[in-house]
Amino acid sequence: MTEPVLPSQVSPPEVALSGLLPAAIVGVDVVAVPVLPDGSSDEPGVLLGPGAAELSEAVEVDLLAVAELRRMTGAVGEVVEVPVPLGTAANPDLRLALLVGVGAARPIDVRRAGAALARAVRDHDAVATSVPDVAPDPSGEDGPTREEMVEAFVAGVMLGSFEFHWRSAGPQRRPVRRVVVALPSGGPERTTLDQALLDRAVALGGAGWRSRTLATVPSNLKNPAWLAEQARAVAAEAGLELRVWDEADLEREGFGGILGVGRASASPPRLVRLDYTPPGVSGRAAKKLPHIVLVGKGITFDTGGLSLKPGASMVSMKRDMTGGAVVLSTLAALADVGCPVRVTGLVPAAENAVSGSAIRPGDVIRHWGGRTSEVTNTDAEGRLVLADALAYAAAELDPTVLVDVATLTGAMKIALGQQLGGFFATDDALAAAITAAGERAGEPVWRMPLYAGYEDRLASKVADADNAAGSPGAITAALFLRHFTGGLPWVHLDIASVGDVEKELHEWTVGPSGFGARLLLTWLGQPEPLAGLTGTD
Repeated sequence: MTEPVLPSQVSPPEVALSGLLPAAIVGVDVVAVPVLPDGSSDEPGVLLGPGAAELSEAVEVDLLAVAELRRMTGAVGEVVEVPVPLGTAANPDLRLALLVGVGAARPIDVRRAGAALARAVRDHDAVATSVPDVAPDPSGEDGPTREEMVEAFVAGVMLGSFEFHWRSAGPQRRPVRRVVVALPSGGPERTTLDQALLDRAVALGGAGWRSRTLATVPSNLKNPAWLAEQARAVAAEAGLELRVWDEADLEREGFGGILGVGRASASPPRLVRLDYTPPGVSGRAAKKLPHIVLVGKGITFDTGGLSLKPGASMVSMKRDMTGGAVVLSTLAALADVGCPVRVTGLVPAAENAVSGSAIRPGDVIRHWGGRTSEVTNTDAEGRLVLADALAYAAAELDPTVLVDVATLTGAMKIALGQQLGGFFATDDALAAAITAAGERAGEPVWRMPLYAGYEDRLASKVADADNAAGSPGAITAALFLRHFTGGLPWVHLDIASVGDVEKELHEWTVGPSGFGARLLLTWLGQPEPLAGLTGTD
């Protein structure tokens, strides 16, 4: 049988920095400037942002009059086109000016404006814009930093451009090739600093793009071995250490959860390990650093096993390895965001299939380390593979903190809808850091209660625990996993609620979301990711 071949995919826009005003940047066919609501009077109106006056002069059009004629309010996502058929004296290539609403100009607004701009300039060659240079109107003394504005805009413009295809004729639309961020600077020092901000922002946006791509690849190509090869490519690209367990290794070392879930598939399971150490740190100094272990669920397709999913629920299950995609994408970009701690990524990868060798309801499996689980629902498979990886990490890797990421329970979607991820945490400082990182990254999450009162629902008559302890499903799943964490500080990110995007919404385009990589990188890219964590001071 011929192996499927993924067609060449489009790339995210290149993002560059300029110290010029957008109208002065040559070689672009689009220039975009921000539009804000005018709150200075009772009459509705708008204000034009940085670079608009110079653009009006260059194109010889009163852009404020155009905005008023088109009844712009400055709301986020508004885009008005102004054709420039003959270009300008400074830039003969210019063909289009855009007025882009940025609302209150908070980072969230700038991110969404970036996504709206990305959609408006698809199939164009290059756009210069001053949207991220807009000055917000802070409600208090502390407004957003320049870094936050640039990060937000770049994430919006990159993810709003996302495209994946497997068409014989190629992609239907192409992202704009190049985005030039106009940040008029105050000299070489400011330019150097802004370039560093831009590089970090591109790393964050690129991680989001990578995790979406991995989650979107169809499962006739994406199996555990393929996912391990993606990890190999990440390791080579980012200079990471790599180990891959095949099915024989997993059997020999007792990873019963991963083997049990994967045994019905023609594609055998894998366990992937990637290790990051901050550049320039080695030996004893490296061992003294805090060590964070990330575990990502890598179910490359989930039929539900013998507890078969309904057909409609199965359609999106190529994305059930989103947690693994997030971990791979995060490890790939740690050096780019200056992560100061050691990080290990583990991805237990399996296909939950149906065959004569499938795990059955009522079977008992033995996890790495010896704990047993009665499988009363084969569609509660994610926690079985995560349990093996968590137990191994807790016992063998000497972690300071454990974090797992998974599209785990439909209950989380019922609880939070589709715009908010859920998480559980055993440490308040860690929970606060995750919440703040999600807010800044544009991947918001809500802390759920790890309520021990439901612990008795895990009881099994024949094993240490039942893998499907029932309602409340997100909480009982978290309680199940907690037994494998060795009492370490732990975060469990259940991103099933945000795993799929059903309609375009700001920076999210339809399809698997890849949610989580920007959150983790924002957290891990801080100078002290574990500040305030109990027992680390």
